[in-house]
Amino acid sequence: MQKPTKYVFVTGGVLSGLGKGITAASIGNVLKARGLSVNLQKCDPYLNVDAGLLNPREHGECFVTMDGAETDLDLGHYERFIDEELTQDSSLMSGRVLQKVIADERAGKYNGQTVQVVPHVTGAIQEYIIEASKGYDVHIVEIGGTVGDYESLSFIEAIRELAQRVGRENCLFVHVVYVPYLGVSKEFKTKPAQNSVRELRGLGIMPDVLAARAEAPTPHSVKRKLTLLCGIDESAIALLPNAKSIYEVPLTLEDEGVSEVIMQRLGLKNHHPDLKDWRAMVKRAKDDNVKQVAVGVIAKYLDNQDTYMSVFEALRAAAWHNGVQVDIQWIDAEELEQKSDAEVAKVLSKVSGLVVPGGFGTRGVEGKIRSAQYAMKQKVPYLGLCYGLHMALIAAARTAGLKGANTTEVDEASPHPVITTMEGQEGLQSTGGTMRLGNYDCVFEKGSLAAKTYGTTKITERHRHRYEANPDYQDQYESWGIKASGINPDNHLVEVIEGIDHPYLLASQFHPEFKSRPNRPHPMFEGFIKAVLHSSGK
Repeated sequence: MQKPTKYVFVTGGVLSGLGKGITAASIGNVLKARGLSVNLQKCDPYLNVDAGLLNPREHGECFVTMDGAETDLDLGHYERFIDEELTQDSSLMSGRVLQKVIADERAGKYNGQTVQVVPHVTGAIQEYIIEASKGYDVHIVEIGGTVGDYESLSFIEAIRELAQRVGRENCLFVHVVYVPYLGVSKEFKTKPAQNSVRELRGLGIMPDVLAARAEAPTPHSVKRKLTLLCGIDESAIALLPNAKSIYEVPLTLEDEGVSEVIMQRLGLKNHHPDLKDWRAMVKRAKDDNVKQVAVGVIAKYLDNQDTYMSVFEALRAAAWHNGVQVDIQWIDAEELEQKSDAEVAKVLSKVSGLVVPGGFGTRGVEGKIRSAQYAMKQKVPYLGLCYGLHMALIAAARTAGLKGANTTEVDEASPHPVITTMEGQEGLQSTGGTMRLGNYDCVFEKGSLAAKTYGTTKITERHRHRYEANPDYQDQYESWGIKASGINPDNHLVEVIEGIDHPYLLASQFHPEFKSRPNRPHPMFEGFIKAVLHSSGK
């Protein structure tokens, strides 16, 4: 008889942005290190159907799964911490739940019942959770938002009911709270955490584990006070001050004994965790006694560093693997548009390599193109990610004399649309159905930089884009100083371009950052960092 799946529910209180995603991912990390099969799922209260249209300035990057789901960035944390590729089942938003409930009501599946939040919406949420948990020893579910938010109530009620449904012995509740420090009185205050636990208990859930976040290391007296006033065992309280690296959190949970508590509460057979490689990676990540290399990221979304979360983490992982730290410098693409060539060169000369990440729309495009032109002319290592490939192609075409070369996303009347939509997509550019999302295959030219970088000629990578390299111009690439070294074997579209006479100019139509891991960097990023090290003489 198959053992029942165990559930870990992670909620948050006091305020948002505490790191529920990191906490959930860290729990998954230590459980997997004990030999358990683990899955994670994010339940988000936003009324969107998926994260595809959420503003990256507010919500950070849109992470894409292997099967093409557009999700919250927390799924990126999940994948990096447990080193597993997740699917659309790991992302659930309120809009998707409500869409299903309404569709079922219209189809008569409720047999004339009055459709209500309880039991119909909460029941639908439970079914999504149970479906995602199938086949795993432990299923970890993060509930987005903060306890007390109106939009989160249906999810909180759903997991309360689910605990009754599957048995309380098969469920564990982790609550993440904030412990502020008052500089005037020089003390940590636990009252916000107490109130949050009380509010969660008022909704029918008693947390088993408390993760207390703080800006600085907290004294043990904080744990004793939380135990007394929240009714949670001292051994089940983890004090989580700001960490130098987010990858320290699993080690903190392990070293404080909280992971042991989780295993015991869920009745799981305990094994000594294998965290040797993870500890070694964290040691490298925290080492400031190594050289730094400066890398410029030509960005248009400068309000929130989470916008490029996976790109930054991929750069850091590649740097650690090569025994250095990366100094990521944000360069405003819009500001570059206003500068002279000499001023652009002055700004870009301060870094040893350039990354142009993904994006949509017209803003900052000319600044990105000028960055690509600079990298080509000055032989500076260049890594183009999706939109970064488009910018490199346009830069190469213009440098070769094709005046007005552009993408039709920016200029529909361009005389040289080197980037455009494919046949059948015209007039549908604003619809999600025209996008290439998720995994697609790519075959490299033997002996190419791409093939050498990957160490193979056949790969599969994740996509999120609508516009493609126009095949009508492909036979001109070599005269522009570039070549298409990666092609999709099914639709024959360009997947990768590289510089012909360049130390490292590599750009992909896909998003390699999604498959990078902190202890196993992605080949394109590692190749880029090695090229940066070589060019900077370090």
